[in-house]
Amino acid sequence: MNVLHKPLALKEPMPMPDPSFPVKLHKVFNYECGETLFPHHWHEHLEFIYVETGSAVIECSTLQLHVQAGDLVVVNSNELHYGISTADDLYYYCLIADLSLLQSHFVDAVEKKFITPIARNLILFENLISRDADIADCMIALVRELNERLLGYELSIKSHLYRLLSLLVRKYVAPAAKADAYRHRQQDLERFHSVFQYVDDHYHEKITVDQLAALVRVSRVHFSRLFKQLTNKTITEYINLVRINRSEDLLRSTGMNVSEIAIAAGFSDVYYFSRMFKRLKKVSPKEWRNLGC
Repeated sequence: MNVLHKPLALKEPMPMPDPSFPVKLHKVFNYECGETLFPHHWHEHLEFIYVETGSAVIECSTLQLHVQAGDLVVVNSNELHYGISTADDLYYYCLIADLSLLQSHFVDAVEKKFITPIARNLILFENLISRDADIADCMIALVRELNERLLGYELSIKSHLYRLLSLLVRKYVAPAAKADAYRHRQQDLERFHSVFQYVDDHYHEKITVDQLAALVRVSRVHFSRLFKQLTNKTITEYINLVRINRSEDLLRSTGMNVSEIAIAAGFSDVYYFSRMFKRLKKVSPKEWRNLGC
């Protein structure tokens, strides 16, 4: 893996290399099967994940997407997402764009009908796009322009982004009911920010449902129901996932033994830790370390 997973708030800041041209590209590779690509997080920018080789499972909101070579995942603005590799040869591009790049100084038809509604989540796109040659050509062109950066690449990138959005608007707009539900989810997601932050900061400690419910001032039962709706996981499943993700870093970057890592990651029982790790990663912690993930 090429990047360590560090504790972070779920709402991720997204600095751009060039604030005057807010679009950036990540080339992501060298992941092993079962390895976490990125922990749960969201940000205000649109994100496009294009898979070159291999396969992965990417969660967008509560939707679990099984993606493979040639697929595009569209992560809408402020959409909670998470990824895990399901192949040893995964290679994908991640393009992140701030729609201010495409906004006009004048309130023209493009701005009024498309750019502003997309930026405000009034228009949402389907998350998974498969076997669409036009979409693939557009993504490949964007990757090429961002890699080569020849004279006028900014003009070309803007033109390809407009083309990509036009293709998405014509064929992959989510139903209005989904957009309404999405906006309600976003309100709950913001409301639960303190809960996600608390788990992120205190994953190595004992955490109870009552503690977390108190942060958002709701009953234990109501909290558990809302949390499952937001993440498609129980609070126990979510905390275990955060802890296992943290243990990946410790296995990779320290000489601690498995028992020490289990305790550091928040597990009081090393056998339970090993079972959870193997359930999520398909190999034991020792096998994970020996594979050099």
